[in-house]
Amino acid sequence: MQQPLSTGHGAPLQNSSTAPECHQQVPSKAPLAPTAGLYNFTYYQNNYQAPVHNVVRPSLCPTSLGAPQGPGQMHTALPLGPNLITASPQFDPAFVSTPPQVGYVPNLGHYPGQVHYSVPSQNTTQGIPPNSSYPGFSYHAMPVFSTQYNAHLTSQTLHPATRQPLVGVLPGHVKPLPETGQRPIQASFQPCPAGDAAASWQPLSRASMTTSAGPVTNPPVAASSPNSQTSAGVESSSSTSSSTNASLPNNYDALEGGNYQDSTSSAATAPAASDPRPLKSSKPFGYAYPTLQPGYQNVAPPSHSVSQPTGPGYSPGPPQFTEPFSSVDQLSSNMEGLNSRNKRRTEALRQVSLLQERDILPPVPNMIPQSNLSQELKKLNCSPDLFRCTLMNIPQSQALLNKAKLPLGLLLHPFKDLTHLPVITSSTIVRCRTCRTYINPFVSFLDQRRWKCNLCYRVNDVPEEFMYNPLTRSYGEPHKRPEVQTATVEFIASSDYMLRPPQPAVYLFVFDVSHNAVESGYLNICCQSLLENFDKLPGDSRTKIGFITFDSTIHFFNLQEGLSQPQMLIVSDIEDIFLPTPDSLMVNLHESKELIKDLLKVLPTMFTNTRETHSALGPALQAAFKLMSATGGRISVFQTQLPSIGVGCLQSREDPNQRSTAKGVQHLAPATDFYKKFALDCSGQQVAVDLFLLSGQYSDMASLACMAKYSAGSVFYYPSFHHIHNPAQVEKFQKDFKRYLIRKIGFEAVMRIRCTKGLSIHTFHGNFFVRSTDLLSLANINPDSGFTVQMSIDENLVNTSIVCFQAALLYTSSKGERRIRVHTLCLPIVKSVPDVYAGADVQAITCLLATMAVDRSVSSSLSDARDALVNAVVDSLSAFRSTVSNLQRSVLVAPNSLRLFALYILALLKQQAFRTGTSTRLDERMFAMCEMKTQPLVHLMLTIHPSLYRIDNLSDEGSIVVGDKTIPQPPILHLSIEKLSKEGAFLMDCGSVMYLWVGKSCNNNFISEVLGFPNYASIPQNMTHLPELNTTLSQRTNNFISWLRDNRPFLSIIYIVNDDSPMKVNFYQKLVEDRTESALSYYEFLLHIQQQISK
Repeated sequence: MQQPLSTGHGAPLQNSSTAPECHQQVPSKAPLAPTAGLYNFTYYQNNYQAPVHNVVRPSLCPTSLGAPQGPGQMHTALPLGPNLITASPQFDPAFVSTPPQVGYVPNLGHYPGQVHYSVPSQNTTQGIPPNSSYPGFSYHAMPVFSTQYNAHLTSQTLHPATRQPLVGVLPGHVKPLPETGQRPIQASFQPCPAGDAAASWQPLSRASMTTSAGPVTNPPVAASSPNSQTSAGVESSSSTSSSTNASLPNNYDALEGGNYQDSTSSAATAPAASDPRPLKSSKPFGYAYPTLQPGYQNVAPPSHSVSQPTGPGYSPGPPQFTEPFSSVDQLSSNMEGLNSRNKRRTEALRQVSLLQERDILPPVPNMIPQSNLSQELKKLNCSPDLFRCTLMNIPQSQALLNKAKLPLGLLLHPFKDLTHLPVITSSTIVRCRTCRTYINPFVSFLDQRRWKCNLCYRVNDVPEEFMYNPLTRSYGEPHKRPEVQTATVEFIASSDYMLRPPQPAVYLFVFDVSHNAVESGYLNICCQSLLENFDKLPGDSRTKIGFITFDSTIHFFNLQEGLSQPQMLIVSDIEDIFLPTPDSLMVNLHESKELIKDLLKVLPTMFTNTRETHSALGPALQAAFKLMSATGGRISVFQTQLPSIGVGCLQSREDPNQRSTAKGVQHLAPATDFYKKFALDCSGQQVAVDLFLLSGQYSDMASLACMAKYSAGSVFYYPSFHHIHNPAQVEKFQKDFKRYLIRKIGFEAVMRIRCTKGLSIHTFHGNFFVRSTDLLSLANINPDSGFTVQMSIDENLVNTSIVCFQAALLYTSSKGERRIRVHTLCLPIVKSVPDVYAGADVQAITCLLATMAVDRSVSSSLSDARDALVNAVVDSLSAFRSTVSNLQRSVLVAPNSLRLFALYILALLKQQAFRTGTSTRLDERMFAMCEMKTQPLVHLMLTIHPSLYRIDNLSDEGSIVVGDKTIPQPPILHLSIEKLSKEGAFLMDCGSVMYLWVGKSCNNNFISEVLGFPNYASIPQNMTHLPELNTTLSQRTNNFISWLRDNRPFLSIIYIVNDDSPMKVNFYQKLVEDRTESALSYYEFLLHIQQQISK
């Protein structure tokens, strides 16, 4: 009898506390028969009966992370107690981390060599726990958490009444908007009560994830094994030496130090998973009452006095007697800073008549508003490329925020590639003992031995080792340490931050080899790129790799060291997938190097004559999960058509005749919950899934993208891909795949965002899994993904002048190091509506609203999302007119800080994700939505509102010098056809694509010197390259385009557009200020806004 697959794919998980069982090598049911070519084929017939134990069982998950569960959530939390592991782990002395030799590393690349310095009190090197199942990496066994990935835990949690083992259940992350049964009357940004008929973006449960849930009929029980706990690694080490911890946290909430408990009362009570108390009662983001740090009182004095918190651990410290201004120069400097802030505020609040002023574009694409912070604090603040808030001045209360009618949120790019990153190796990672905040530039030192946290204001002791300053090589200067001088730092974490040995880099490639895939020619490009970048894959001596191909059957490849050639093993029973040789399908990259290269050379030709048209994607994914669940890692899936057979098969849902109507935009939600359940299972085992969709036909992106969305993966889409007919897509795929292979990667990661008490996070956007109220599980983290967070003000911020946000990303590097990257952002608090408007970041607001609109489109409808976007503009401009503006009520005005708001929202409405009236393929629309959820701000803004330049008259005037190249800086033009001239040439930068439009009467000198053709008529229709000619104009043009391209991770295709070009329509559609048959012009849109405000 065939056994059902117990991973949530169509069958509920069994209540078992054992870890996934190892699949034994299948006995020979059919003789191994060599066939033509270099391969031996082992073919398992359909009548082969699967082994009895071919069942993946969930392991014990000692977590207690449940939040109050609503009926719309996917999981139900079990009533687990707060102490889930009954036996306290007593670690072998060899495993407990010993203080390493301390080092400070200015990172100029990915992971450079470290320059060590000696600490007077610590002179030992960090020990790595020995005896592991990984080659070349030894660890001693731990009593409670087994170092074997597929071994069960030796200590179980028993139900207090039944004494039966419990399986922890991950919290649900989707709470759909309430269905009203009728179309909402109005769409607005303001939160409304559940069940209200108004269409708005409501703050969901803090533990909710905003991506719309699929039609989950049987809620899966996500099993967590020792795998899923590693990322937990316990980002909760003490603020003193890391070796002082008596025990390690054993659940996800304690993982990154999320429990706000005093070190003297570690057994403080906390709500259990099933506790019905609301989340508001807990204080996960701050503690006590913050005030302005004494260390900065001479910079930005508070407007009122605040009493010092009292209680255990809150030492009042010595009184701070600081002279307001120690010299005339300091007084003058402070006065200049005050005048500068007043000028910025006046300029930001300058009233702009939108219907009269036309030239409103900024001089640069990525404009960043300034906050009211002093110059000293600004120098210490986190880079806006990494951490950005929609409001640079935080309102003092939610009521004040509601008056301004602006959203409050954060945009993060936490793993961005940096040219300079301080990397710190130390046995002491200094953190607040209450709120677990990492020490940062915005803390204050009361004296050399005590520092005050800038989030909860607890007074903490300065560890002895922290007294040594590695930069000056002096003792007694903790305030000059790199951790306190830089808002972005990275720590090399000790073994206290791991619950198992760091996992190796493991890569599994799953290739579609059906007839459609072979015809596209993508497989040859993939294999060639893998061969070229084989030695550049991130990893170390433990790196593993494997390959699966599929059509109507699943093909495995035995690459075990010692074989003379690879072996192909075919499993045709897709209803009950098993692994034919489990131990030889994932192999060490270096030990089997030659076999892997042999396979990559022959693989593109193995299926050349195939006539198999079916695609068994679902069974291939099940097989991939079986291979990867023991270790974690990354699965790269390549798909070229709609999955047609086996579990997860899909049917075409697109009606080409309904592509352009708002009512016809249906099927934005997944058709099946298989891919979502699969992703949740992968996330629980620290496996991320990346999807490459290369298809010219409908492939149901809405369903397939779920495998990346819920497992912290990425989605890549190449429509109409063909190796002959679409050379531009081929070039982009080649460059993108190379970047994908060699870019930095982090494994088994978690990220937590902390903020000052009174603020709270209620919604996350991006690709991840929400473990608890503020903890994101990221099986993989890459440098090209961004995240968005919606926030609210729960309590009035009356006792502080500034607020701080801190994002901590705990991950395992490809070299097997546990690292913590910390970003800290500081912003001022304001008490008036004008000050809120003065600090509005219109680009960040637009990107936040875009991610919210994607969720509204999926959970409700596209028309509701469009209405809500328009009402966001109406509400904010109406509020400004009623509270700040002194002009006539008939004039449509906006503060200078929001002068582009209406333009950006109009551009968003005309973007591929939200446009109507224009024929848009469903897969292309869904991919655009996926991009909006994951792209960092700087790239997303180019997608929403491209930059237009005239480039036929480039000069060195105003240029910049980068390296040895001179880069022209032409002005940005409005996206309107009236800015185009038939005598010129114009470059439109849309982020992932560029268009070079050439006018009919363009100067022949430009055409010949830049394009390499004698005249306009000789320009080919499908030109996608600019030649590098030995002319001044060619060098300027290529330097400028290369400079634009260098600032983004993936290749931007460039299309040369003339009247005969097939890309002409695409170019004109990007001119968002012009009227089309189905959309308003910018001027008409402003009139519509004015009409709505006047109602």
